[in-house]
Amino acid sequence: MSGRRRHEISPDAFAKLVQQAIADLPPVYAKLMDTIAVVVEEEPSRQVLRELELDSEDDLLGLYQGESLTDDSFFKAGGAQPAQISIYRGPILRQCASPEDVVQEVYDTVVHELGHHVGLDDDEMPY
Repeated sequence: MSGRRRHEISPDAFAKLVQQAIADLPPVYAKLMDTIAVVVEEEPSRQVLRELELDSEDDLLGLYQGESLTDDSFFKAGGAQPAQISIYRGPILRQCASPEDVVQEVYDTVVHELGHHVGLDDDEMPY
């Protein structure tokens, strides 16, 4: 069923799943989220896919943009954009077989992108 959703979760309901995933984080990690903007987007942009050298929007469920905490420094010049996590609704819905799978994938994607914020590489992630 490539390109088609097996089930439908409205944009508002999906955004609530993202909010719940953040609320369900352990307190020490939830506190880190206070400094990160989290946005829900329908699909990754073509520009993002090109920059990451991905062929399909289904290859990207979320994206962290910003400096990791390990790269952050008091002495860096100001004017940098705040950290942001994008969660992509379309690819997640297409990859999940059930609403329960969507809930788990949203949580796993939030944790994965938060991992980038704390300086983890993809191969070091718990998800």
